[in-house]
Amino acid sequence: METIKKHVVIGLSGGVDSSVAAWMLLQQGYQVSGLFMVNWHDTTGLLEGDCPAEHDLLLARLVARKLNIPLYEADFSKEYSERVVDYMFSEYEKGRTPNPDVLCNREIKFDPFIKKALELGADYFATGHYCRKTETTENGTTTHHLLAGSDPGKDQSYFLCQLSQQQLEKVLFPIGHLLKPEVRKIASELGLATAERKDSQGICFVGKVDLPVFLQQKLKSKEGKVIEIAKSFAYPPSHSPVLQPETLSNEDLLHLSKPYQHSEKDGLLTGKHQGAHFLTIGQRKGLNIGGKLEPLFVLETDVVNNLVFVGQGQDHPGLYRSILHILPEEIHHITTQLNPTSGKQYELLVRVRYRQPLQEAMLLFRENGLFIVFKEPQRGITPGQFAAWYDQEELLGSGIIS
Repeated sequence: METIKKHVVIGLSGGVDSSVAAWMLLQQGYQVSGLFMVNWHDTTGLLEGDCPAEHDLLLARLVARKLNIPLYEADFSKEYSERVVDYMFSEYEKGRTPNPDVLCNREIKFDPFIKKALELGADYFATGHYCRKTETTENGTTTHHLLAGSDPGKDQSYFLCQLSQQQLEKVLFPIGHLLKPEVRKIASELGLATAERKDSQGICFVGKVDLPVFLQQKLKSKEGKVIEIAKSFAYPPSHSPVLQPETLSNEDLLHLSKPYQHSEKDGLLTGKHQGAHFLTIGQRKGLNIGGKLEPLFVLETDVVNNLVFVGQGQDHPGLYRSILHILPEEIHHITTQLNPTSGKQYELLVRVRYRQPLQEAMLLFRENGLFIVFKEPQRGITPGQFAAWYDQEELLGSGIIS
């Protein structure tokens, strides 16, 4: 009697990673279907030379034909606009820097995508992310553990830092154990149309964009002052290593975790900008101010007064902070390994952006939220971004930096 194959629906994007992931599922004996998601139609701000969705779809069709699997199409542009793009505009307007790729995974790839896969009769769904998953069972309860990809240069677990146990339950990551060159080699040997395709860049499902032009769809340009802050400016203790953070009170931690707020009198007028909400902490490109000994970097944006504060050099002390704060309602746990009760503390590894090397830090759970105190001050901690914490290679949770 022939065994009925389990059906897997994989997100086939037109990239090399999802193409090889689909092939690997076939090798593992699954019945495989591809699902191409259309999540964005507007090309405003799209940089010349970037591949539009039509090209992605063409490549996905070629791969599906090569692998002899069906390819379905689904338009999630309404959900994407409401859940990801509108949120992105709102955050930039407030002077915060969101991460649309994290939201895209939580709100689109692991929500309407899953529902569509189930409609197609899927037992599982899969993606081409470079990450891995394991399971443990205790007292009849199964816990799904999200692990970093084996390729340290391509690990994409950070982008999945907002997933839940329910979202992880049925997902497969077929290439998480591979290195990128291995994936390219497999695609080349199979003669897949995506073998030499460059990795996608820019905003998830939108592409590589001129961000100010993209944001001007809803946010207006408004000329303002650029104020340069000298390196000799006196910063508070949060810009230096913090000794014995567990002894600090909730009030002290909250005070030290706040980004420093400059004023016009702290520096000198050095240029003009077209809108503080178009810039973000740590940014270098887009200032268009020359004649300095060292490159200028954004230290702070004040959207209320439309001021941008900058400093010379990557070592400017205004770029560094030792403590960040996450509000109680913004803390997300992937597993229940950590006890978030006030007073609990853990020494873990943390990153505040994709591809940032993991940093040693202490997590302090307090009544007014989670405080992350780094062993060494971190460059470019930005409100609105996600901090993700790991126990070695396992991603345990994340939260939005306040």
